[in-house]
Amino acid sequence: MAIRDDFEVAAAQVRAAVQRFALGLLVIAAFGAMLLGKADTVLVEHARVLALDMASPVLEAIARPVAVANRAIADLKEFASLREENARLREENARLLAWQTAARRLENENEGLRALANFREGPEAAFITARIVGDSVSAYVRGALLNAGRRAGVAAGQAVVTGEGLAGRIAEVGDNSARVLFVTDVSSRLPVLVERTRERAILAGDNSPQLRLTLLQSVAGVQRGDRIITSGHGGSFPVGIPVGEVVDTGEGGVRVRPFADFSRLEFVRVVDYGVTGLVTSGPSAPSVAAGQRGR
Repeated sequence: MAIRDDFEVAAAQVRAAVQRFALGLLVIAAFGAMLLGKADTVLVEHARVLALDMASPVLEAIARPVAVANRAIADLKEFASLREENARLREENARLLAWQTAARRLENENEGLRALANFREGPEAAFITARIVGDSVSAYVRGALLNAGRRAGVAAGQAVVTGEGLAGRIAEVGDNSARVLFVTDVSSRLPVLVERTRERAILAGDNSPQLRLTLLQSVAGVQRGDRIITSGHGGSFPVGIPVGEVVDTGEGGVRVRPFADFSRLEFVRVVDYGVTGLVTSGPSAPSVAAGQRGR
């Protein structure tokens, strides 16, 4: 029993001495390691390489199951996403098949009605592509200057379109240039249709980014998202050219966002649809004002 007590006392004294001089011993050990590294760099390098060689298999053995688990988790996530994508594609395919069936039925009905009415297609449209070389945008005018004119076949009243839809019409023509009047100009008036309801209206510009839909018989029938297309009335443009989309039907009236992005226009297409109407065309046309008054 006495021996045990003596051992515990000695252990406590050693522990107290180690705790008292632990910081100093660590500093001395670190300083010694630094001296050893400076004195014999080859030995230290060999020791480090040996330690890495010993640790590398252990780390690789630990990393393999982790990599396998990560790949399994990634495969499961990809499988789940593929199932969702497959379900979405099936649903989309079903909708497309329904639209295809409806389109074929409408095509057959259209062919039959054309045969009954002895319908004839209008003249094929001709077009040229022109670059916008200048803007005519101010507080009172919304338009642009093109680098193509009468010599290229441009005439007053022709449609100016982009890949998205109608941008405006040719207002003035020179030999090598032409001025476009955008649909957003305050003097622009365009006969249009609400594509969904086939209701006629007038699309008017007010020099703002959006257009006003006026002279509607029933404003309540127009909904946000309805597409607005040209109606073909007045003989200026044919039916069906997309113009814009209804974005607001509130107390401020029906507002339409044009499909054409006027802030990014660089090239436009000047189209001659082969129709003649209230818009004057020819070399003597001074401006689009007469055409706008006649609309």
